[in-house]
Amino acid sequence: MSATETAIASAEAHSAHNYHPLPVVVASAEGAWMTDVEGRRYLDLLAGYSALNFGHGNRRLIDAAKAQLERVTLTSRAFHHDRFADFCTRLAELCSMEMVLPMNTGAEAVETAVKTARKWGYRVKGVPDGMAKIIVASDNFHGRTTTIISFSTDPEARADYGPYTPGFEIVPYGDLTALREAMTENTVAVLIEPIQGEAGVLVPPAGYLPGVRELTRERNVLFIADEIQSGLGRTGKTFACEHEGVVPDMYVLGKALGGGVVPVSAVVSSADILGVFKPGEHGSTFGGNPLACAVALEVIAMLRTGEYQERAAELGDHLHRELGLLAGGGAVEAVRGRGCGRVSTSRPPWAPAGRSPSG
Repeated sequence: MSATETAIASAEAHSAHNYHPLPVVVASAEGAWMTDVEGRRYLDLLAGYSALNFGHGNRRLIDAAKAQLERVTLTSRAFHHDRFADFCTRLAELCSMEMVLPMNTGAEAVETAVKTARKWGYRVKGVPDGMAKIIVASDNFHGRTTTIISFSTDPEARADYGPYTPGFEIVPYGDLTALREAMTENTVAVLIEPIQGEAGVLVPPAGYLPGVRELTRERNVLFIADEIQSGLGRTGKTFACEHEGVVPDMYVLGKALGGGVVPVSAVVSSADILGVFKPGEHGSTFGGNPLACAVALEVIAMLRTGEYQERAAELGDHLHRELGLLAGGGAVEAVRGRGCGRVSTSRPPWAPAGRSPSG
């Protein structure tokens, strides 16, 4: 057997089959390119589901990690460490917010945002205990934990994992009327992706995000923007919300915050909102660890230059134009997205031009 076949066979035998990867075994990577165990090179258009916004092996990020590895990597939050305050300060500034609650994975950050919104609802808004509701959008993807899949509309994500966590209401993505009708006095938050990633890089209708912002402000409801996939330069702006001039009450960040080097995530909001937590009410052993903070600080410094956002916008426009030419030939059905967060849908060979595969 080849090196590729051997590695895949071993993985099939000894790892759970919760993924079905492409038959490629990566051995090294640099920039936008990966090399497999056979020496073949591939252009990585997946970019770690947006975790690799700065490419594989970015020297600034690798050097930051190496320097921190020699000093201290983990203290737990039982102690302060000399990278933590700077990380929280710089990330809050990048987001035009005041406070940061660091975690590790995107799903952890979403769960933290849910807990924050509920606690804020009970302690600040005055919602009766156990009655808080959070509105989410159909076709969402926010993670894989039991609570998060409880408000997924993907049958595959939910199958055989019940009973599910209550307290969520689902409305169609992009539908302001449905959102308005779903709001009650017990609604504490609206949690949405400014661009839906796993649903197919769906950009909402113009005016939707400003409409969400207006409705949530009117009804004293928190607007939570899950920018784990769309944020930190991917779409040509630091945050996808910026394309419509919207600032939410809370950002949920992850993936690219760790530069593809270490897992880093965070909830970023105002002191009034994140200030609802008291010592012991939430935590994470690895959240905000020195190594994560060191790498994330370098990510933030890179984003503050604006160069990466500009480059993503330029490359995204170029990609959109070139894929658009293919659409004219009938092989590509549609091209959508913003910046480097793009997707093209293709037509099977048997589908006639001008007709979708399902049409």
